[in-house]
This record gives sequence, structure tokens and C-alpha cells, in this order.
Amino acid sequence: MGKAINRREFNKHIFKTGMALGLTSIKPTMKILGANDRINIGVIGTANRGSQMIEAFKEHSDCDIIALCDVHKGSLAKGAKVLGKSVSHYKDFRKMLEWKEIDAVVIVTPDHWHAIQFILSAETGKDIYVEKPLSITIYEGRKMVEAAERYKIVSQVGSHRRSTTLYNRAVDLVHKGKIGKPTSARYYRISNMYPNGIGNPPDTAPPKDLDWDMWLGPRPNIPYNENKCLYKFRWFFDYSSQTGNWGAHYNDLALWFLNEKGPVRVAAFGGNYAVKDNRDIPDTMQVMYEYGCGAVSSFGIYEASSGPGLPEGAEFELRGTDGTLYSSGDWVKIKPADLGQFQTREIPIKETYFTGTEKSHHKQTTKHVRNFLDCIKSRKKCNADIEIGHRSNTMCLLANIAYKTKSLIEWDLKEERITNNHTLNQYLHYEYRAPWKL
Repeated sequence: MGKAINRREFNKHIFKTGMALGLTSIKPTMKILGANDRINIGVIGTANRGSQMIEAFKEHSDCDIIALCDVHKGSLAKGAKVLGKSVSHYKDFRKMLEWKEIDAVVIVTPDHWHAIQFILSAETGKDIYVEKPLSITIYEGRKMVEAAERYKIVSQVGSHRRSTTLYNRAVDLVHKGKIGKPTSARYYRISNMYPNGIGNPPDTAPPKDLDWDMWLGPRPNIPYNENKCLYKFRWFFDYSSQTGNWGAHYNDLALWFLNEKGPVRVAAFGGNYAVKDNRDIPDTMQVMYEYGCGAVSSFGIYEASSGPGLPEGAEFELRGTDGTLYSSGDWVKIKPADLGQFQTREIPIKETYFTGTEKSHHKQTTKHVRNFLDCIKSRKKCNADIEIGHRSNTMCLLANIAYKTKSLIEWDLKEERITNNHTLNQYLHYEYRAPWKL
């Protein structure tokens, strides 16, 4: 019997053989990991959510964060403090990707960076956890899906509800007919930011510890404004939106419950009605989606008012012919339907209430990370793989296009094109600032 070799040596042998045969798609960084192997992680983006992700990965003993990357030294220091040990630091993520010892990367940068960083990471054979919203354009999202398939990487999008016991049980009940035929869903983002919102600071020189040109990346070169950087970038369409930030979660639930891949029609209404700051996204917005299965959903962004959007503090409502499901982050209640006009039938369900085992966002995220790490070893698809993240994010981006153009959009799910007004397809992507490209 020949001498046994470990997985790393085996993979090197496979790579050399592939190169000899001209199979250049095989990369030396793609390692075969066993159940007991530790996974080396590099984190790109270490500010608010980035530091939360560092905390979540630290919960797992079979992974090791060995590199941090951020264009802002202050955020890099924050991430390092949360990590609590000395590791390699980078400002340019491309330099970090050259490190072959890194098995997987975690991308927690502003939305306009995700596609470039994801695709370049995939080309090095690294598995990827990328935060939602997946991309800033629909074209980018599809290219990310194609890259994941081409390089056969494991991908997880940060839609952590997909890994919770609560929502897996709830979706299973709905798919088994618990509330009858689902016909409509409602969900909201509510935060009364009147009157001053995020404020209106003047343009200034960028801080000395921030590489502003690198932060902008593929977006136009504009003067630095403190509201367009770090967390507040979410109030500007070029870098994100609240439609994407919150809609990525709730639209994903709608697709999951309805067993759909996306809407067939989208309309959006709203504007900056009350809040006086320098945002360019609306402070009030209402989005309507229609699905091929015969259902609609409504997403409201209310940043100039307060009060509960749904009964009992629920975050999501799904109405069916036999009952209505209400859910929050840690409980689900299903209430039987009331009989309507001319109806005499028996309602076949009773009120149901249950809770999940993950009571906090941190625990939900930690479980989502666990699924990612397990799939790196098994090579199975993650609970929220890249295709799932792309589909839910597409809904957010279509809503933004409908809002900006004051248009009703008819959407071809297969071709991913707007069919009723072809001129609107120009909004599916934009021209990157040199030298960036996909």
C-alpha cells in the first residue's frame, strides 16, 4: 500500500496534475477540508456589521480569522479590538486575496463593493460569506451567481433568518397548507427621523486615516461628505438604500413563504416628504409586488413617522385563505381566518403560537455562520446561497428603479429583463469608474 497523504498534499498533487493536463481552472487555493480541519478566514470590512461578523465567527472553534482588511484605519482598529489578537492587516483587499492560506473571505463592505470583491475572491478559489444586500445592481448580482458556479465555491449571503429554527418551521407549515392559500404579505421599515434625519454636513477633506478614493471604488469621484461614508452610506442610492438594507430581509421571507423566485410586477411610490437632511433616498416609500403564484406583497419604508406597522410588534404578516401568520425575530403566531361575506364553511385551523431557539440577532447570525462553515467542509449549498440572495435583492433594486422612474415594471424572471418598457433596462447596471471592472 502506498504512503498516505493529507488533504493539503492531495490537493497540491491534484493541482499539479491539472496544470500538466492544461486544466488551468484548478487553483492551488482550493483546498479539500476535512471535518476536523480549521478554516482560515479573512474579513473585508471591519466597521459596524463587520465587527459583529467577527464576533459571530469567533464563536466557532473550527475557524480562525487570520486577516482583516479595511480602507479606514479607525474601522480596522475597531475590528482588531473585537478580534482580540494580532493578525495581518490590509488596506487593499486584493493584497489579502493573494494569501493562499486564507480558505474563505467574509465581505462586509458597502453594497457598491460587493460584486467586485466577490468575483475576485471567487477567482482565487476562496469560499465567500457576503452580507446583504448582495449587490448594487441586478447585473452585478447575476455575475456573482455565475462566478460562484464557475469556480465552484461555497457562498452564503447574510440573510440569517434562513438558518433559524423559527422561520424554517413557519415556512414548512405554510408550504403544508397551514394558512390555506397565501394571498398577501406586509412588512415595514419604521424609524421616525423627523426633522433632521442624518443631518446635512458640508463637504470637507477626507479624514487622514481614510482612503476615500478606494472607498468610492467604481463609483464617481466626488468630494468627501461624512454622511456618505461608514454606516450612513445607506441613505444614498449610489452606495445602498433602505429598500435594500431592510427589504433584503423581508423580501427574502416573502419569496421563501410563497415559494417564488421573484415578482412579475413592481410599483413604488414615495418621496422626501418631511425629513430635512442630505439623503437622496425617500423618507417615505410604499412598494407593491405581484407574484405569478397569485399573491401580492407590500413593503413600506416610513422614516418620517412612528408606531407599529403590524399587530403585536410583528415584523412580517402573511395572509392566507384559512389564517394569517404574524412573526417577529423570535416568535410566530397563526390566527384562524374570520368568515367573510356569504361564507359558512368551517375554518380548519386553530390559533398556533411558537418561539424559536435563537432569541437574538447575534445567535441567529452565529447559526448562519455555522451553516456556512459546515458547507465549506461538505461542499453542499448554504441555507442562503448566492442565488437566493440575488433573487431577494433583485426585488429591492427593482423597487428603486420603479421609484426613480415613476414606472410600473413588468419583470421577466427567467431573462431578468424589464419587458413593458425596454428603456428601463439601462438601470440594471452602470458604467464603473476606471480602473474597476467585473
